[in-house]
Amino acid sequence: MMTSPPPVDTLAGLRAAGHELRPVKAEVRDNLIARMRSGVPLVPDVLGFEEDVLPALERALLAGHDVILLGERGQAKTRIVRRLVELLDEWAPVIAGCEINCHPYVPTCGHCRDLAASTGEDLPVTWLARDRRFAEKLATPDTSVADLIGDIDPIKVAEGRTLGDERTIHFGLVPRTNRGIVAINELPDLPERIQVALLNVLEERDIQVRGYTLRLPLDLLLVATANPDDYTNRGRIISPLKDRFGAQVRTHYPRTVDDEVAIVRQEATPAPVGVVVRVPRFLDEILVELARGLRANAQVNQRSGVSVRYTIGAHETMVAGAVRRAIRAGEAVAVPRIVDLWAVVPAALGRIEFDTLEEGNELAIVTRQLRQAILDVFREHLAGADLSGLVSRFDEGLVVGTGELVPAATLREATGEVPGLATWARTLGVDPDDPEGAASVLEFVLEGLHLARRLTKDSGDEATAAYGR
Repeated sequence: MMTSPPPVDTLAGLRAAGHELRPVKAEVRDNLIARMRSGVPLVPDVLGFEEDVLPALERALLAGHDVILLGERGQAKTRIVRRLVELLDEWAPVIAGCEINCHPYVPTCGHCRDLAASTGEDLPVTWLARDRRFAEKLATPDTSVADLIGDIDPIKVAEGRTLGDERTIHFGLVPRTNRGIVAINELPDLPERIQVALLNVLEERDIQVRGYTLRLPLDLLLVATANPDDYTNRGRIISPLKDRFGAQVRTHYPRTVDDEVAIVRQEATPAPVGVVVRVPRFLDEILVELARGLRANAQVNQRSGVSVRYTIGAHETMVAGAVRRAIRAGEAVAVPRIVDLWAVVPAALGRIEFDTLEEGNELAIVTRQLRQAILDVFREHLAGADLSGLVSRFDEGLVVGTGELVPAATLREATGEVPGLATWARTLGVDPDDPEGAASVLEFVLEGLHLARRLTKDSGDEATAAYGR
């Protein structure tokens, strides 16, 4: 929780309090060092980057570099950028009424120079919270120099000032975030002529507005994000601008299934109030294996990637199916089952770009990948399990039907007592005494046996099915 600003409101009071002027990069570096010594992670809620991405980012900040985060969509680049604001001091002194956050010790703009000359040590000081020292801009083709740097304000000219007076300038986003952090998302989408306007900001620290050069010692940390596809093809960062960034940090999708499962469970929307939801881990593993398989699938456009947001959305869709069944069937607990996974297939069409010559084949691609994911997880956990007791029941003519709205109790009644079910449940981390959880395990085993070609499956669609021999 943010504390109140210091009780200092004049330049004299600021000097008496012993305040020291630090560049923003030194401020970030010092606060990062303090955080590292205390053992607090740089970005606590970003998982899977502890061994590569975050160390590289820490080195860049310790070196005082402007940074480009390069990676496919859905790799937490924007989240990392937004968490950097926590490395700023909680409060920063600025001259009251200044548009560009001039420090009271170094009045820079015309307004502040005049005010300092007339007030001396009584120069009025106000305090700026750290979140107001962070600005984020999504680079779009319609972004103008005026948006980022500034432009002549006709109203100020009409008030009687001349065009040569710097006070006729309406400052843009970058000068207004002086002594803070400027984040530009999707930098390659910024037109090249606009990128040129950033050159002087990063190196010479002056800005040019309609031919008027204004020397401003801007003090800021610039952080940009870029997608590799945009970086090399659709758009590009001009070479002089790339040269002015001190560090490039490459992000990536989660390296392990455990990391992505943890991310999904952390980021997924909580269950509705009043509904108890338990999600067996093996179902999330299936969704993660689906995403990982799509990322390696030759029929999926890998330049655009398969975002972790797809896995998170798939988890939420799966849970929603279980909640719907629990409400309609009157179950006490909503536990997802295999039948709830098929709803995630059409959702892929809006999130994934395909490279296939056959129109309309996209659903089949995702469906095949989902079946493979189910089979992979089944083999990983139950490859050595004794399933003969259940299979023999089907040899005797057993047929088991399931569907989106079939209650767990109905599924269990259709199979009767299943030898080995408690053992399979424990192997999968599910309480065998949980009726909804046991039904989820049972349906997973049935689907695994079908995909392993030991059972048949009749279905008009994937939402309803009948397993038999």
